Amino acid sequence: MGIETALADRKGKVYCELPKETNSRSKRSRRRPRKVSPVQKLFDTCKEVFSSCGAGIVPPPRDVEKLASVLNTMRLADVGLNPGMPYFRTDFQDKVPKITYMHVYECDKFSIGIFCLPPSGVIPLHNHPGMTVFSKLLFGSMHIKSYDWEDDFSINPAPNGNPSEVQHPGVRLAKVKVDADFTAPCNSSILYPAAGGNMHRFTALTACAVLDVLGPPYSYSEDRDCTYYFDFPFANFSADGVSVPEEEREGYAWLQERDKLEDFAVDGAAYNGPKIVEC
Repeated sequence: MGIETALADRKGKVYCELPKETNSRSKRSRRRPRKVSPVQKLFDTCKEVFSSCGAGIVPPPRDVEKLASVLNTMRLADVGLNPGMPYFRTDFQDKVPKITYMHVYECDKFSIGIFCLPPSGVIPLHNHPGMTVFSKLLFGSMHIKSYDWEDDFSINPAPNGNPSEVQHPGVRLAKVKVDADFTAPCNSSILYPAAGGNMHRFTALTACAVLDVLGPPYSYSEDRDCTYYFDFPFANFSADGVSVPEEEREGYAWLQERDKLEDFAVDGAAYNGPKIVEC
């Protein structure tokens, strides 16, 4: 006879004398509330924040702050990852450092995903049409450079100095929004459809991971496909009606769409972190 059975026999008489309702109520009162994982909390907050949003519609400031505050507390372990995993190591057989993407969740309102970068990994300059995007550096260090379009210039400037630039017509003027290094732990970066650095490039200074929330997600059918860009120094081109003081020129660049991405290699991997429960 085990200890559990012996204890039940000794206490049996007492339990039989108590009303069933009291015993049931007592068990319920002792039941601990279910602990919500950080990933589940993130999902629940995204569901609330993006419920009435769509392309080009930014959540109210209080909702932006609410979602950012949830992301700001998240760490690498919260998504089931650790720095020793192979996603964060460089394979010297690769021509460019390979980046791994883990798809966590997606619906028509928002998506959640994780980018794992080895040292020197680069996510090329790209845009987020009509989106509000939250990026949280979970661990490591990275350099972020981002741009917003400057007014609505779309011109074919004459190249200056370098004949090779003749092959790059159709550039557009953009203003630098962010050009800085970030090291975890740090607050989330937030960009908007027309502000906050809607076009950005991530460069891993060390192995690192970024948790991304996009609202709404990319959609080819809804004209929200991802576009990649080259960026050229302001001094590389000149154009009628475009004048920037010499001391401010480093804060501007010419961007041109690009088709081929020889410097970008990304693999998909299964997300094995805490599961999301859709209510």
